Order: sequence, then structure tokens, then C-alpha cells
Amino acid sequence: MDLTHRSASEQLHALGRGEVSSCELTIAHLDRIARHPEYNAVVTLDHDGALTAAAAADEQRADGRADRALLGLPVTVKDSLETEGLRTTCGAVELAEHIPSRDADAVARLRAAGAVILGKTNTPAMCQDVQTSNPLFGTTPNPHDPQRTSGGSSGGAAAAVAAHLSPLGIGSDLAGSLRLPGHYCGVYSLRTSCGIVPSRGHIPRPPGWLSTSDMLALGPLARSAADLELALGVLAGPSSDDSAAWRLELPAPRRGRLHEYRVGVWADDPYCRVDAETLALLQHVSKTLHDNGAHVDDTARPVSMADSDRLFQALMYAGSSASASPEAFATDATAAADLSPDDRSPYASYLRARTMRHRDWLLANEERQRLRTQWATYFGDIDILITPAAPTAAVPDETGVPISERYITVDGERRGYWEQTTWLNLAGPVHLPAATIPAGRTADGLPLGLQLIGPHLADRTVIHLADLLTRALRH
Repeated sequence: MDLTHRSASEQLHALGRGEVSSCELTIAHLDRIARHPEYNAVVTLDHDGALTAAAAADEQRADGRADRALLGLPVTVKDSLETEGLRTTCGAVELAEHIPSRDADAVARLRAAGAVILGKTNTPAMCQDVQTSNPLFGTTPNPHDPQRTSGGSSGGAAAAVAAHLSPLGIGSDLAGSLRLPGHYCGVYSLRTSCGIVPSRGHIPRPPGWLSTSDMLALGPLARSAADLELALGVLAGPSSDDSAAWRLELPAPRRGRLHEYRVGVWADDPYCRVDAETLALLQHVSKTLHDNGAHVDDTARPVSMADSDRLFQALMYAGSSASASPEAFATDATAAADLSPDDRSPYASYLRARTMRHRDWLLANEERQRLRTQWATYFGDIDILITPAAPTAAVPDETGVPISERYITVDGERRGYWEQTTWLNLAGPVHLPAATIPAGRTADGLPLGLQLIGPHLADRTVIHLADLLTRALRH
């Protein structure tokens, strides 16, 4: 098999056994990127830097110093994460020439682990879309069907892994930005528990900011659950400011074997109906788990999806105001003040959330903590909750359509454009780890995935069940 088609773990094993050098592996990926411009996934290459890092990795292995977790492995980084000396634009025209003087903390951890950074992957401008297109680099199509979207905002990262341009991609997730592209492109993704991977150096907060959204999480996109575990071991840990006082020791998986797991299945919901193929997949998964001896509960619900989604949107819009210009925020504040008390339109809700007073945010945050308590109670009886990743498989790309006019179609019904992430939004406000895994295909051959949500800090439980379930579904 072409080494570029193997998983990250398999490529590392090949490096360790001396089957290939890091230089050879890096050149193979650089060549594949050059030969397949149609994917438009890796938008800024660090050709010379990658070869220099690969040569250094080969020297270390030759000297018997191969103790770093990703030594010599080519990887890609989402263009929202700052990279020292390498252009970082977040797809925004105003950052077209932005060359950071410092790595984002997560990028620094990749380098410290010996990774070879090939370049930066495409993202919508300022990460503000669920499909990947921007004025600087254009559109990243879905590798399985160029008429479909790769998702967003980590669409370039997911497409690069799916198209074998990179065995491992690092991205970010606030409203499903890792998990939706992972689902649409048929690769594995992990939104880590909030706070365990430092997010300093992530745009769209302006370059130089030390803080970011309190619902943002960083994580990997890969070709196997084992690769998610590999990346988690590198990325997770206290920030440099906290490392003097504490260490992170994520708990081992809650169970050892599939039949020992207690699994919740939330296959559909009136608030965000899924299509027939997605529902059939969830039913098949439930049966597979039951047939393998796992305890399956498909009736208990941790929260109201409607209430959770309303809270998520309010917190998200409030948080997004931090990076707005003073002029733009003043305009929003004026518009919000002029709203009629009876106006309950989506735009009115957006304006009220974006300009909420600090007291109102504190009340929303208290509601969030109560929601976290509901989830914690649920996970006292259930180890992992499995849900749809989205209402459908990858939807048609709508790059040329104004966002206000976009929509998706679910079994012939026209639905809201942003409903693509409603299921994924369950994990965001409550800081839970969540993965998406490829689990089937539609009649048209598109990947169809699942979401696995776990208790806070149970990232390894999520990954472990993802691995066990993948194996069960293959038999």
C-alpha cells in the first residue's frame, strides 16, 4: 500500500522499522499535494521547512534518539492556528500577509513531539461558516464528491486527511468545526474536553490575543481511533502558565470490552429530524451494540435539545462579540436597542445575545452549569452517548449563494442551513469531549458518520469505544 494512504500510527511504525525515512515520507506527501490541486486543502506549504524538519528527525533516529511521539511524521495544521514564520490567514483578506512570530501552543507541542509540519489547511474566513471557502484560497470540495461541501470550519484539515495529503490534521471546534468536516469527509475527529489543550494562538480572536472562546476546543482529524489517541497524548496538558502546579492525567477508558459498556443512543429528535439513511444507521448501530452484549438505552435523554441549543447559540453569539470592531459592535448595540420586545425572529435573538449585558451572561453561564450537572447525572448510568453527527451526509456546496439564502434538504424537506450542526452543538456549551467516526455510506456512496459524546475528561473512553464500535461494525 502507498504509505500516504496508511494511518498516522502505521506511518510511524514504518519509520520506526526503517521501512522509510522521514525525508522520503515527507516528499511523498508533498508530491501528492502538488499532484492533486483539485482538493485545494493545503493552502500554504512549508516545503523547505518540512524537509529540514524531516532531515533532523532522520538524524535523531540514526543517533538512537527516537523517543518523541510523532518523530518524523508529516502533519498539517488548520490555518487558524498561528505558526512561527509561516503565513497564518484564517482565510481572511486582512490577514493575507500575517506571519506570526510565535507558534500557537498546540503547534509548539506538535513540533516538540517531532512532527513535520507540511503546511496550513483551508478554512472559511475567520472560521465563520460550516463549509470551507474564502476570498484568498477559494473552495475546498469534498474529496468524495466535488459538488458536495467538505464542511467547516476545519474543512481543509478533514479533506487533507481523507485525500491522503496528510495522515494527521490539527483543527479547532466550537460549533462542530472538527466534527462536521470529519463526518462529511469520512474521517475520525475528536473535540477534546474544553481546557485540556491550550488554545492560545487561535484566530479569529485577533493575532496577539491571549484568550479565546470559552467553548472552543482543539483536536485532531485522522484515519483511525488509534490516531486520535496518539494525537491526544501529544496535545493534552496544562498550559505553560499552569504547568508549574499541576499535571494532566486523563482517566483510562471506563470499560475494557464492548459488552461491558453502557451506551445511550439518541437516534432522532423532533427539534432536528435526521434523514432516513441516518436513522437507519443509528438503528443498525444500536442493534450491533446489543448483539455484542453492550447495555443499550435508547430512551433516556440527558437534556432537552431545544433548551441546550438555545443556550449554546446565546453563549456563542455573546462570545463572538469580543473580536468585533468597535464600530460594528456599536451598530449591533443600536440595532438591538431598537428591537420590538415582541420580535422573536432569529436575527433579533442574535442581536440580543451578541449585545447582552454582563449580568445576563452570568445568568446564562449559571444555566450552563446546571446543564453540565444534568449531563453528569446522565453519565452516572451511561458511559457514552451516541447520536447522529448531522441530519444528513455531506450537503451540496453553496459557495456562490449568500448565507442568508442557503438551506439543506432532509428527505425532501427544506431546512435551515445552520441545522447541520445542531446535533454537534450538544457538547459545546457543557465542555464535553465528542468524536465523530465513519460508520457507513449512503446509497450515493457518501460517508455517513456517528457522534460519540462522553463525560467531561473522559476523552480516552470516547476514543476507546470509537475503536471497539468501528471493529464491531466491520464484522
